[in-house]
Amino acid sequence: MLQDGLDRALEDAAVGQIAARMELFSADAILFMRGLKEAYRPDVVYLDPMYPHRKKSALVKKEMRVFRTLVGDDPDAAELLRAARECALARVVVKRPAKAGFLGEAEPSMSIKGPNTRYDVYIKRGLQAVD
Repeated sequence: MLQDGLDRALEDAAVGQIAARMELFSADAILFMRGLKEAYRPDVVYLDPMYPHRKKSALVKKEMRVFRTLVGDDPDAAELLRAARECALARVVVKRPAKAGFLGEAEPSMSIKGPNTRYDVYIKRGLQAVD
C-alpha cells in the first residue's frame, strides 16, 4: 500500500518533486536503523507506534480495530525507541496518547501536549529544546 501511494504521488504534479526524493524500504526498523552508515543517519526519527490498549468501554474506529488485527500489538516499541535514539543525530519524536505513560518508561526532554495526543521529544545531548 505504501509503494502504491508513493507511485501515485510521483504522478501528481503538486507533490511529485517531493515524492521523487523519497525511497521506501521494507525492513525490520530496529535492524535497519542500527545498520545505517553514519552518512545516512537522519537528523530526526519520528515514531508512531501502536497505541496501547484502551481501558474505556467505547471501541476505537473500525479501521483501527482492523489495522490492529492485521499488524498486531507493538511488543518491541521500547526497543524501537532505543534504536531510534541511537540512530537520530538530533532528536526522536514519539506520538503517544495524551494520558499514556512514556514509551519504554524513558522520560523525554520535552512533550508537546494536545487534548488527545502527546508528542514526546527526545533531544540528543548537547542540543537544546526550543520553546
